[in-house]
Amino acid sequence: MDTPAELGEFLRTRRARLRPEDVGLISYGARRRVPGLRREELSQLAGVSVAYYTRLEQGQSNNASEGVLDALAAALRLTEDEHTHLRNLARPGRTKRRPAERPDSARPGTRQLIAAMSDVPVVVVDRRFEVLAWNPLGHALTAGHLDAWSPERPADRPNLQRLLFLDPHTRELYPRWDEEARRAVASLRLAAGQYSEDRRLAELIGELSMKSPEFAALWSRHPVNSCTYGAKAFHHPTIGPLELSFEMLQVPDDSGHRMLMYSAEPGSSSEAALRLLGTVTRTEQPTAPRDPKTAMLNTGGDSRPESR
Repeated sequence: MDTPAELGEFLRTRRARLRPEDVGLISYGARRRVPGLRREELSQLAGVSVAYYTRLEQGQSNNASEGVLDALAAALRLTEDEHTHLRNLARPGRTKRRPAERPDSARPGTRQLIAAMSDVPVVVVDRRFEVLAWNPLGHALTAGHLDAWSPERPADRPNLQRLLFLDPHTRELYPRWDEEARRAVASLRLAAGQYSEDRRLAELIGELSMKSPEFAALWSRHPVNSCTYGAKAFHHPTIGPLELSFEMLQVPDDSGHRMLMYSAEPGSSSEAALRLLGTVTRTEQPTAPRDPKTAMLNTGGDSRPESR
């Protein structure tokens, strides 16, 4: 990704959303050519020279100190996620380079864990939001129209972002699709800043920008949010409407893998619907792939041959 250009765009969008009176500056009523703070005003608030800030916004400086970035974040009233994003964009050379790319996969321990969570829908994704694994209930809830074993095929494994913006079945799954789309773009923005040298992530963003006008419009606003918890509304083709809480938990290593888990309010109709989906899922287990090891890891079952 063009990190200097991304940095300039991010700073401009954050300047534009603040008015002088929001930050205690006096506005004398003169008509302003652009919305938000001027560069001079932001520089004054952050305690940096206008010339230096201009170079930073134009991508001509990639060695900003922590103090300068912290001062800009405070002046722009950035959230914690936005502050992290600013650091990632302003100092891309400090991002850890990864070795040559090879097909990613969920750890055996992660697969074993989600298989044991049979009553909780779980989806494991990588930093690009590609699905590396899911348990049967996670598959049934989020993408039951897809092959349950597709995450095992790197060439065509599902991607949650691509499904949300380009797959009509997934769009129908979310009655509040606009809300889900904003959340998805904000989390993808954060990932793009953190992994600025990830070619496949950049290709995904380019594909979505070309194929989805809605994605392109949201991306241009430069939203940034980790979106690690919250609530989602579903209209499931089998069990109907339900409201679920979600948590996105980071796997404790440097892989960038995360576990997306869903739960329902105890005693609610959504809990009953989720329980019904679990019952349906258990009676309609998909045919396992030929690799018995893969079957064991995804279903939590024992792949040893039966004794005769």
